[in-house]
Amino acid sequence: MRPCHDVCVIVPLVLGSANARVGLPAAIAALRDGRSAMDAAIAAVKCVEDNRDDHGVGTGGIPNVLGEVELDASVMDGRTLAAGAVAAVKGYRHPIEIARRVMETPHVLLVGVGAELFAERHGFERTELLTSEAEAVWRERIMGGAPTGTSLYADSYQMYMATVHDWAELLHDRILGTTNVIVRDAAGDIASAVSTSGWGFKWPGRVGDSPIVGAGNYADNRYGAAACTGRGEMAIRSATAYSIVRSMREGLSLDEALRRAMIDLRDLVDPFAERVNVMNAVAMDRDGNVGAISTAADTFYVFQTLDMQEPEERRRACVPLTDRS
Repeated sequence: MRPCHDVCVIVPLVLGSANARVGLPAAIAALRDGRSAMDAAIAAVKCVEDNRDDHGVGTGGIPNVLGEVELDASVMDGRTLAAGAVAAVKGYRHPIEIARRVMETPHVLLVGVGAELFAERHGFERTELLTSEAEAVWRERIMGGAPTGTSLYADSYQMYMATVHDWAELLHDRILGTTNVIVRDAAGDIASAVSTSGWGFKWPGRVGDSPIVGAGNYADNRYGAAACTGRGEMAIRSATAYSIVRSMREGLSLDEALRRAMIDLRDLVDPFAERVNVMNAVAMDRDGNVGAISTAADTFYVFQTLDMQEPEERRRACVPLTDRS
């Protein structure tokens, strides 16, 4: 954290994507107890992972094309630049906690079976992630209403490609998705946390930006933090979260940094861009100013400080990807 030559009043605060609203009170409670930004961020994300009404995160997440729920998560500590992440994890309730444990090892990212073995060896309990509601959505959308017992592997590739081309419609159906949380604590330290079940009906093993440090998540006390939701492939190719923080390092304001990151996405050459082009970001600068942006209109984020009784919903700025003027 940069030094304060005058009296420096640090205001602990939390912001996140709209679906993080259910978790912000837990983060605020952690901050009031004097816990760290990382503790608070993880407390918030765990609440979202347990929210069965959110079909884009944790238990109840929409499964992949084979009907299996695969989870991704990452955390980053802005004071040390330490990070931890897991991807394509099946059968564990809180991937965000596993990601933090990874951060405490020499590793940064563990995936699939290796991540699950790591979770087992560190005492995390296995659980069923596929709820009856999410399974019903999958069975109707992918299996065409086929009865229970139908082969999960029948025509998987054709189903997947149909899903890819219909993703624009699916985005409208899934108003909830990846969750982002950024926290600043009383010491001025910043932490960011991201968790998701990923692209609904995705190909098994598909990984988006959420567990990729620099793409979907980045935090650095010296400049700020950013986290993303939307089509992860876009954020991976543009290193969107890092680019926002890097722009603030270069002297751009928070709002300017967010806007530049969205405009940069216009340079992606992508045959799916006209149908699958949603990107969102939340960010905080080193002084505790917060903001958010989206390529879609009428989207929101949430924000709360210690003296607020409940989270406040705020509208994101909008920079459409189709405007190349």
